Amino acid sequence: MAKHNFNDLLAFVTVARVGSFTRAAVQLGVTQSAVSQVVSGLEARLKIRLLTRTTRSVSLTAAGERLLEAVGHRFDEIEAEVEALTELRDKPAGTVRITCGDNIIKTTLLPKLTLLLLQYPDIKLEFDINYGFRDIVADRFDAGVRFSDTVAQDMIAVPIGPPIRMAVVAAPSYFAQNPIPEHPRDLAAHRCIDIRFPTYDGVDAWEFERQGKKLKVRVDGQLVFNSTTHIADAATSGLGIAYLPEDEFAVQLADGRLIRVLEEWCEPFSGFHLYYPSRRQPSPAFSLVVDALRIDRLPPRPD
Repeated sequence: MAKHNFNDLLAFVTVARVGSFTRAAVQLGVTQSAVSQVVSGLEARLKIRLLTRTTRSVSLTAAGERLLEAVGHRFDEIEAEVEALTELRDKPAGTVRITCGDNIIKTTLLPKLTLLLLQYPDIKLEFDINYGFRDIVADRFDAGVRFSDTVAQDMIAVPIGPPIRMAVVAAPSYFAQNPIPEHPRDLAAHRCIDIRFPTYDGVDAWEFERQGKKLKVRVDGQLVFNSTTHIADAATSGLGIAYLPEDEFAVQLADGRLIRVLEEWCEPFSGFHLYYPSRRQPSPAFSLVVDALRIDRLPPRPD
């Protein structure tokens, strides 16, 4: 009996996961037409439709879902075992893919991982800046970074930063024309700079806590962003009140360009965690990354 070439299964799994023949082709390093032909050949051999194709999207049929569930994790296991063979090399190697937000890269990930990259030149890091709750298994990331209370229970979560406090801030010019809020509910009468996370249909409420009392406030304003990158600049320009982890405003608060209010309603909570699937065998490169990021491993101080 002739042995089967599993390239068609790999092509199918890749298309199913990324939802696009074009993106799958880029990931596999071949042409889009080659991927399409290979998957079509698999469907012809199996005599069943695995994917429903339209001009704009690709979706799984019931048979496709069953096949992906049956074989998808097998390729992950093979890839993990191949990566694990780097233990036999003189130095660990491989690519570690992490999905996270912008600021955590600047404040934590790069400071802690710089020395590792210098020590191990065969290790590569790929950061996916995304504010949605990515499915790291389906999207084939090695890990993600979130607050601890948003990490699924079946994941391993490693603390990588200290407790966090949120900060409510605005420019002196804004408060020169508007009253300073004395209670979180007062924010409903202010222009607030908001953020829309991809995971949600709308903007989320601002959450506060004081002496165990929790409160959610829905705010409104002229500006909504889908990342935190420009919020501090918008607040500094006097365009409204902003609400983010306090380290995102550190520079502007220190030089007086922003004023902090409602500080007593911003109690510290558990900070960022690196999370990853519990069932996946970590590669040596990934294990080094996790060890370097642990909360008790601080970045080296400059001389």
